[in-house]
Amino acid sequence: MTRTTPPRPVDIAAVFPEIAPFARSATRLHPRPGTPGVHDSSVGGPLRWPADEPWPVCAEPHDDSGGFFQSVDAERRRRKIHAARPAGADFTPEQRAELARLGELDAKADSTSPATMMAVAQLYLKDVPGLAGPPGADVLQVLWCPRDHRPHHCPAPMLRWRRSTDVTDVVAPQPEPEVMSEDMYLPEPCVLHPEQVVEYPYRDFLPDDLQERISAWEETNRPSYQYELSLAPGWKVGGHASWSLGGAKPPTCGDCDAAMDMLLSIDSGEWDDECGPDGEGSWCPLEDDGSREYDPTKVQIGRGYALYVFTCPTSFDHPPKTVQQ
Repeated sequence: MTRTTPPRPVDIAAVFPEIAPFARSATRLHPRPGTPGVHDSSVGGPLRWPADEPWPVCAEPHDDSGGFFQSVDAERRRRKIHAARPAGADFTPEQRAELARLGELDAKADSTSPATMMAVAQLYLKDVPGLAGPPGADVLQVLWCPRDHRPHHCPAPMLRWRRSTDVTDVVAPQPEPEVMSEDMYLPEPCVLHPEQVVEYPYRDFLPDDLQERISAWEETNRPSYQYELSLAPGWKVGGHASWSLGGAKPPTCGDCDAAMDMLLSIDSGEWDDECGPDGEGSWCPLEDDGSREYDPTKVQIGRGYALYVFTCPTSFDHPPKTVQQ
């Protein structure tokens, strides 16, 4: 099924034509629960990873200050139990016993186990408008270490570009870490329904005079520029980042000092289901009207933030950077 973002309540470029040059296309990925395969674009699905290529292990230092770890296997089993329970029903005695046993596995989670990287997303260029890779590459694979890392206290992503036709034998079963810092770092398998939308920058990145005029306009107009007219929430490729936490700025490449481009947004929700008139609920696709499944991936960054992955526009070989906002 396709996903269709409703038209914005107001065409902000019609009200302020000078904002038009700041527009960017973003591709909302619209992940929804499913059973993707290695030939599919997905979040939380299997990767088309060569059987003869070592699966990566995180070599970066971890931030273990939280002191609490969870078993990846236990969380997967726990989610199956919750999914099997009818709405409003209580757990059976057998389910309660199993949940208690899974809790014991969490208590035994060993933080010294190898930090095997976890599959997060696979994006075929043919499926995602606007996604471009190195010459010859037609698929982007995103993995992360599901342990907290400084300075953001969240997972550390890794990008792998490849040519899918080079992969004839796929590794199976795919390796997984034994331990993660939070259950919210484990993405649910989701198929994608990519859709392009137009975005405008976070308010603070507009010219000062335009910021002031938009603020004055909002005093007598209900749609909020920041939440309803500019930035689409959810998992997306390209577009603009939100800087609502403040104290941050777009990163520059550590190798060449070029201003980096936003590649991917890994968000804690697809829309704000509890929003008021100035919230993000208007971003809910028409096909999902009335649904409360605004976090289908079950991924949460911090206290409901987003993790933005930036790449260098001059070379795919330059390391990416991440920002949490």
